[in-house]
Amino acid sequence: MQPKLKGFCYLATQVFSMLQPATQEDAGYFFSLYMDPAINPYLLYDPMPEADFQPIFNELLGKGVLYKFVVDSVNTGMCKLVPQFYRNAHTMYIGGVAIDPGHTGKGHGQQMMQEIIVLAREKGFRRLELSVAVENTPAIRLYERVGFVIEGRLLNFTWLKLEQRYLDEFMMSWIE
Repeated sequence: MQPKLKGFCYLATQVFSMLQPATQEDAGYFFSLYMDPAINPYLLYDPMPEADFQPIFNELLGKGVLYKFVVDSVNTGMCKLVPQFYRNAHTMYIGGVAIDPGHTGKGHGQQMMQEIIVLAREKGFRRLELSVAVENTPAIRLYERVGFVIEGRLLNFTWLKLEQRYLDEFMMSWIE
C-alpha cells in the first residue's frame, strides 16, 4: 500500500493530484471554465464578459469556497465547497464542479470527487450534497460511482437564458 500524503492522492501511475484553494491568480482559469460553452449550461452563471465575472470571483474567493484541481502541476478542474451552518453544520454543498474540456475522459472527475470526499471527512463533514441537471448523464454516473445517491428532483430549477428554457435538477447526496 502506498503512503497517503495529506492533500495528495497517490495512484499506481504516479500521478499526483491535489485540491487547492483558489487564489486571485486563478481568476482567468475559473472564468474560462465557467464560460466554456460545453460547461456553462450546467453551472450557475450565464455567459458574461470577464470584467463582469471578476466581482463574482472575488466574492467567492473572499468566502474561501473556491478550489482548483491540479494534476501534475496542471490546472485540471474546479469546484466550490460551501460549508453549511447551525443545525446543518455537518453538511457541505458542492457546486461549480467542472473538469477542463482538455482533460476529460482521463478519470480526473472521479479523482477530484474522491479528493473532495476525503477533504470533507477530514474537516468533519458527514453529508455532502449537490444538484445536477437531469440531462447531464455523465455527471450523474460519476457522482453515483463515488457514492452519491439521488434524493429528489428539483423542477424548473435552473433558467438557461440563452436557450430560453428551464432545466430540472436532481438533488444528490453522499452520507457517511
